[in-house]
Amino acid sequence: MAAQNCSFDVVSDFNRQELVNAVDQTIRDVSSRYDLKGTKSEITLEEEQIVINTASEMTLDAIFDILSTKAAKRNLSLKIFDPQKMETAGGNRVRQVIKLQKGLTAELAKKISKLIRDNSKANPQIQGDVVRVVSKSRDELQSIIALLKQEDLPVPLEFTNYR
Repeated sequence: MAAQNCSFDVVSDFNRQELVNAVDQTIRDVSSRYDLKGTKSEITLEEEQIVINTASEMTLDAIFDILSTKAAKRNLSLKIFDPQKMETAGGNRVRQVIKLQKGLTAELAKKISKLIRDNSKANPQIQGDVVRVVSKSRDELQSIIALLKQEDLPVPLEFTNYR
């Protein structure tokens, strides 16, 4: 009988429902917190970004802090947040767009593949925004997962379809 190949996929994704819950909790906190009550702050979750519109840079920082805390408590990596430059909005207000990072860029997929090739005998294949890793040994796959977890990559990684 031939040796069975094992594989898993490296993806960058997050649990959308947990993010929705974190944003909802943040909105509730902001509306009830004494120091943020009169700021008429708005937090909007869109498909690929979160938009915060508030009274000042100080309240913006406080709101982002609350959002980060709520996200972390829900096991969301803070690497999914890519805060853009703060901009002034009309009426002495500030606005910040926080892009949501999802999926591997071609450049990052190449970097992950190279890292795997340099450190193991496994065979990484780039398939769109997923890197499939194939090896004859499950132990080797486990060590690749450990290796990738140690790397400080700009996006959160998840390991799926482990077979």
